[in-house]
Amino acid sequence: MLTILGFAMIATFLVLIMMKKVSPIAALVLIPALFCVLVGKGAHLGDYVIEGIGDLAPTAAMLMFAIVYFGVMIDVGLFDPIVRMILRFAKADPLRIVVGTALLAAIVSLDGDGSTTFMITVSAMYPLYKRLNMSLVVMTGVAATANGVMNTVPWGGPTARAATALKLDASDIFVPMIPALAVGLLAVFALAYVLGRRERKRLGYLSLDEAVEATTTTGEKVLVGTGDGKNTTGTAKRTGGTGTGTGGTGTAGAPTKGATGTDEDDDEHEGFHVLDPNRKTLRPKLYWFNAGLTAALLTAMIMQWMPIPVLFILGAALALTVNFPHMPDQKARIAAHAENVLNVSGMVFAAAVFTGVLQGTGMVDEMAKTVVSAIPDWMGPHMALVTGVMSIPFTYFMSNDGFYFGIVPVLAEAGAAHGISPVEIARASLVGQPLHMSSPLVPAVYVLVGMAKVEFGDHTRFTVKWAALTSLVVLGAGFLFGIL
Repeated sequence: MLTILGFAMIATFLVLIMMKKVSPIAALVLIPALFCVLVGKGAHLGDYVIEGIGDLAPTAAMLMFAIVYFGVMIDVGLFDPIVRMILRFAKADPLRIVVGTALLAAIVSLDGDGSTTFMITVSAMYPLYKRLNMSLVVMTGVAATANGVMNTVPWGGPTARAATALKLDASDIFVPMIPALAVGLLAVFALAYVLGRRERKRLGYLSLDEAVEATTTTGEKVLVGTGDGKNTTGTAKRTGGTGTGTGGTGTAGAPTKGATGTDEDDDEHEGFHVLDPNRKTLRPKLYWFNAGLTAALLTAMIMQWMPIPVLFILGAALALTVNFPHMPDQKARIAAHAENVLNVSGMVFAAAVFTGVLQGTGMVDEMAKTVVSAIPDWMGPHMALVTGVMSIPFTYFMSNDGFYFGIVPVLAEAGAAHGISPVEIARASLVGQPLHMSSPLVPAVYVLVGMAKVEFGDHTRFTVKWAALTSLVVLGAGFLFGIL
């Protein structure tokens, strides 16, 4: 009976989440509370929840202060020079632009928020893709896959969920996975290189000044180059010759610029303002302090000098105090990021109800026995591999909440029966994240395709195969390095 009720609780949770009938936080609280009563242990619900909250408090603290920290770093302009550098590197070479897209998405993904990553990446790269008539699904596919690999940082969501569900330390899961994830990131850059070469072959190569967008008298957008003096519509091939192009007539909000101008004004083009360069939160005089603080924080995390929650608590407090010494400014920065903090930390504490009931009532133990009995004996010692393979489709067709709080604990219990440690199962469960970030259940992907003006179906058809391949690369690297 406990097995049936356990699977029914998970199924009910997944269906309601995927149908968007209730929010994840509400589902994590109300559904297990109901099933706790059905099991006949409603009187112990309070004990289960309090025990779960105690176990999850460090994870919630880490997420809260990590979001504040990286939010402040974006506010003060830590990433602005990186964005400008990538834009200058990319110029108008399709290959460089695609590689720059992957690099920018990977760097900005350090804040752990997919929506922020996609907003910054698309804002920076969209003008280049449009000016050169490049494929926009290449941009969305590369950005989503790069973010999927980087989304495994402890404050990004999946690692925290895995740690929460299995009551593990997030650093024990993430740090050993770094080599495999690094290989996955290299695979994304290799993918970007291949796709970039394809775009370069299709479009040719121009300098940025040769790719000035103009508007014809009929309203048709063209690319004006320094080739033979003719407008080239549709593609951006350089034809050579001695003629010079004409200056663009400009569009609303875009400055008129001649084709023979220099690169010095590229960053000043209105389409290249990734973040408002005049925002009041910028702290240019503190740039190197913030860069050093971030480098020290990430180093301390990787070296495990202190627990990750403590590092981010100290880092956020120091970043706020130094960058915004006046109390009203500090309150304003905290308020600006309060929504993200509440959503993430609320999810963690709500998960205490789900995991507490699942564990306390004994449902997870009975479910694990059922799963173990269904797994052939020869497959038991390979539960980490099974988990890694399952994570690819499972995290695409269901939310991270459903997978990590509903499925992973069962797989961990099944693995334990064959001598596989929970931490190995947790690491293997991260493998599917490159594909997960293009799942229709991920809100951030709609930010990506919406800002890029790409149909979701087109993005899916293009991205799924490459993202799944990246996930398999991470899985293979994990076994090659003996991590899984």
